[in-house]
Amino acid sequence: MFGLVDCNNFYASCERVFNPKLNNKPIVVLSNNDGCVIARSNEAKSLGIKMGEPAFKISSLIKKYNIKIFSTNFALYGDMSQRVMSIITSSIPNIEIYSIDEAFLDLRDFKYEDLRDIGHFIRKRILKYTGIPVSIGIGKTKTLAKVSNYISKKNPKYEGVFIMNNNNEDTILNNVQVKKIWGVGLKTKVFLKHYGINTAMQLKKLNSKWMRKHQSITGERTINELNGIICYDINSSFSSKKSICTSRTFGKMVTSLNDLSSSISMYTVRCAEKLRAQNSSAMLAHIFVSTNPFRKDLKQYTNYKTINFPVPTNDTSEMLSYILKTLKMMYKNGYQYKRAGVVVSGIIPSSQVQCDIFDTLDRSKSSHIMNTIDNINHKLGRDSIRYASQGHYRKWKLKQECLSPSYTTKWNNILTVKV
Repeated sequence: MFGLVDCNNFYASCERVFNPKLNNKPIVVLSNNDGCVIARSNEAKSLGIKMGEPAFKISSLIKKYNIKIFSTNFALYGDMSQRVMSIITSSIPNIEIYSIDEAFLDLRDFKYEDLRDIGHFIRKRILKYTGIPVSIGIGKTKTLAKVSNYISKKNPKYEGVFIMNNNNEDTILNNVQVKKIWGVGLKTKVFLKHYGINTAMQLKKLNSKWMRKHQSITGERTINELNGIICYDINSSFSSKKSICTSRTFGKMVTSLNDLSSSISMYTVRCAEKLRAQNSSAMLAHIFVSTNPFRKDLKQYTNYKTINFPVPTNDTSEMLSYILKTLKMMYKNGYQYKRAGVVVSGIIPSSQVQCDIFDTLDRSKSSHIMNTIDNINHKLGRDSIRYASQGHYRKWKLKQECLSPSYTTKWNNILTVKV
């Protein structure tokens, strides 16, 4: 059996943990630059607010219903996620962290009759130690566990834990729309609708080989999983990323090369940090800059360049030397830039880097310097040691007018209690 733990309205719940006055109040969390809705509490959903809706379009609803608005606080959400996952791991040794607010559990070593109690134990433990409410679904496969989780979240009578078994499986699948099934995207939903497949039960009865022929192997696996055949096992091992992207839409458009260089430098630093964290090096870097395509009153310009490093690297200094030189050639005066970013690819393990006979960089010394900088920044806070090209005044920084404090990651944001 597999389980799926899913945090309820995770971003909104994180905000409520440190501000109980928000309980039972409609909450909306906005994307970078406070642009679009990326999370809603149940109260906000009931008011008709949709995911991805631009904030300016719901301004009247915000005022009418006194909806609480928050900018994304990934420092807070990421730390709370780590706490939830560590609590789960203390009870279930084999888990797969699927997203910031979801984790699959391997329950095959537990007795079936104990699974409900285990689910309630985990749920109560997470609520006690973090304040985050979760829902838990249990099924014979990961796909069925996903369906079970959907039921546990929608039906309060199950008290946050639902187990799908042979007695209730067909009834549940008959009442679940096919678009709710894990692995069924928009194109697959349209394809299935064309053939009159509207429920999970109808999909379960389809011939899996036919599905593979007309769609893909993913469709075949989805059908097999609905029939209790395990196609997706728990993946608890860490897998290195094949590419790393750091990019932002600027809160305020920038025009100068210095401001653009400052942003690109910061993105390069972040990419290099992520490479070193997974002991990898990159062969390529891709840089892009663009103006705002929605501002028809302004001149438009977009550019994209690829850099081949002579030797695969994760050295921030080396990467900056190539990237900033290329950016200088890409930059055009007289334009208002809205977005920029850095992508590194061709990622290989650092232990497999093949050096160049003409390479002049002392890579052993470089590695020691990078590790020292990472250790200091980890202890004293991000960018305690920073490159001059990153700058200090960030004209291009994100617009976050409704950002809550980082209660768990910054000393000066820790809650104070007056007695």
